[in-house]
Amino acid sequence: MSQRPSRYPNDKFTPRPEDHFTFGLWTVGNPGRDPFGHPVRAVMSPVKIVHELSKLGAYGVNLHDEDLIPFEASPAERDKILRDFKGALAETGMKVPMATTNLFSQPVFREGAFTSNDAQVRALALAKTMKSIDLGVELGASTYVFWGGREGVETNASKDPRDAVKRFREALNFLCEYVRDNGYNLKFALEAKPNEPRGDLFLPTSGHMLAFIYTLDHPDMVGLNPEVAHEVMPGLDFSHVVGQALEAGKLFHIDLNGQKPGRYDQDLRFASEDQKGAFFLVKLLEDSRWDGMRHFDSHAYRTEDEQGVWDFAYYSMRSYLILKEKVARFHADADIREILATLEKRNTAQTGGLGPSFKYDKKTAAALKGFSFDATGLAAKGYEYERLDQLTTEVLLGVR
Repeated sequence: MSQRPSRYPNDKFTPRPEDHFTFGLWTVGNPGRDPFGHPVRAVMSPVKIVHELSKLGAYGVNLHDEDLIPFEASPAERDKILRDFKGALAETGMKVPMATTNLFSQPVFREGAFTSNDAQVRALALAKTMKSIDLGVELGASTYVFWGGREGVETNASKDPRDAVKRFREALNFLCEYVRDNGYNLKFALEAKPNEPRGDLFLPTSGHMLAFIYTLDHPDMVGLNPEVAHEVMPGLDFSHVVGQALEAGKLFHIDLNGQKPGRYDQDLRFASEDQKGAFFLVKLLEDSRWDGMRHFDSHAYRTEDEQGVWDFAYYSMRSYLILKEKVARFHADADIREILATLEKRNTAQTGGLGPSFKYDKKTAAALKGFSFDATGLAAKGYEYERLDQLTTEVLLGVR
C-alpha cells in the first residue's frame, strides 16, 4: 500500500487491505455526468485509480471490460493498456477479484443483449462476454458479475417475457460451459434491478434471480450479487435479501452503496442514507463471517472535484468500519444481551417434550395435534422489541 494522504486520520477506523474493500473502476472514475448535465470532472486513467485507491487502504479494483479497454481499441492499444494496468497492480499489490461486461452502453445493445430480439445482437453479446471473461481471468478475477442493464422493455408488445427468460438462460448455460471448457476458476454472480435504464427489467429482484438460478444447467456455478440501491429502490429491506442469499449459500459478491426508497438509482456513498439499515447489513455480514469482498458500487456527488472523489472513497470504507465497531458494541451491551437471552429461552422452549424444531413423523404430528396449548398465556407476554430497538438506536447514536 502506498503512503496514505495526511488528510485522513490514522486510527482504528482506518481502512487497510486486510479489510477486503474494493471499488469498481467505474465508481471513482465516474466523471459526474448525468441525464441532464455534462461531465464535471476529468476522466482518470485506470493506472491512477489503482495508485490512489491503494493509498487509501483499498484491497483491489473491479472492472467492466470497457472500463479498462475502450470498445474500439486496436490490438496494439489493448496490449499497452493492459501492460500499464498490470504494472500498477504489481507496484501497489492491488487485486482484481471481480470482473464484468458492459452490455448496456454501446448503441448495438439498445434493445437488449442476451434477451435481444435480434439473434446477431445476442451472438455479439456472447462473443463480447467471452473476451471479457478471458480478460478477467487473466487479471486474477474469481467472480464474474452479470447485470442486465438493457435486458428489459418499455412496451410489453415488443417481447414475450417467456422468450426473454429462455434467452437469458441459454446465454448463461453457454457461458458456464465456456468457463468449464477452459478450466477457469470462475463463478457467476447475477445482479438484479427493477428498472432503469429500461422501463422494466427482467428478473427484477434477487428473489427472482435466485429462483432462476435453479433452472440453469450448472446452478452450482451461479450465485447472487445483490446491490443495496437496486433492492431499496422498490422498497425492500436489503438485509433480508442478503440473509436469504447467505442462507442459500448464494452470496457470491455484494455491491454496497446508499439509496433513498422510491428514487432513481442514486448510488450514494455507503451508509450516507439509512444508517440503521446499513448497521444491520454490516451486522449480518460480520456475524455470518462472510469471507467475500466488501465492494462499493457508488460514486461521488456531482458537486465534487477530484479531491471529493477520494473523500467519497475513503469515507465509504471508514463508515463500514465504524458500523463494524458498533456491531461489536451491540453484542457487548449488557441490556441488549439480557433481552436476546430471554428471546433465546423462548426460542428453545419445548412443547410437551418436543421441539424446539420439528421434523415430521406420525408420532410428532399426533403429539402436536393432541397438545393443549395455553394460547392466552402465550399471547399475553410481549417481546420487548420497543426497548431492544431503542437500545440499538442508542448504540448507533453513540450514547451506549
